[in-house]
Amino acid sequence: MTHAVSRLRAQRLARCTKPFVARGSRAPRCPRCRVIASYCLCPWRPQVAARSSVCLLMHDVEPLKPSNTGWLIADVLSDTQAFSWSRVEVDPALIALLDDPQFQPYIVFPGEFVEPQRVTLQVAPAPGKRPLFILLDATWNEARKMFRKSPYLDRFPVLSLTSDQLSRYKLRRSKRDDHFCTAEVAALCLELAGDQRAASALDTWLDAFSAHYLGAKYQLPVDVDDELHQRLQAFGPA
Repeated sequence: MTHAVSRLRAQRLARCTKPFVARGSRAPRCPRCRVIASYCLCPWRPQVAARSSVCLLMHDVEPLKPSNTGWLIADVLSDTQAFSWSRVEVDPALIALLDDPQFQPYIVFPGEFVEPQRVTLQVAPAPGKRPLFILLDATWNEARKMFRKSPYLDRFPVLSLTSDQLSRYKLRRSKRDDHFCTAEVAALCLELAGDQRAASALDTWLDAFSAHYLGAKYQLPVDVDDELHQRLQAFGPA
């Protein structure tokens, strides 16, 4: 079963002029969860319903990275769309999604870098509309450029997240513990929108992915009967 990010990955691979080889990719990976096959976590994948929807704008090679967490959002939320970001051209399907009257789009970005009149700290769509969270899936420097160079997003409110929690993501290095990965950002958005079950499922799925990914990287055993995996099973099978 494919989802929006896996399809975007296939499209990006089709444009590669040479094979994309991720670091640590000598052993075969499960094509569904992207973890080395002997550490596959597919049997525990949750999929939950949510009123909110997510739109991922992904920088060029993000869909190709095994450690990308936008993929995890699409794992858990079937109503996730993913588009490759370009400065010079915009996918017409993206514009159609942003113009869909059922949605209230929010561009998620730190309010300190935005005009104050555009910033909101709450998710309060008009009656009859569903929240659509637009997430810039990229490194911080790339995301800042994407935000500045995407004028079609200028008409939407900017949701600025505030949280006292520190990032739990350990698969890539960051200079700051308060820089969240994309899946953590999505979970915070879902919680603000009242989709607590979906937020919890995504947080738990991120923790499980990190455990299996690091277990494979360092050849450490993963206890599939521990509390983390029991929590995943409580969400039901995919």
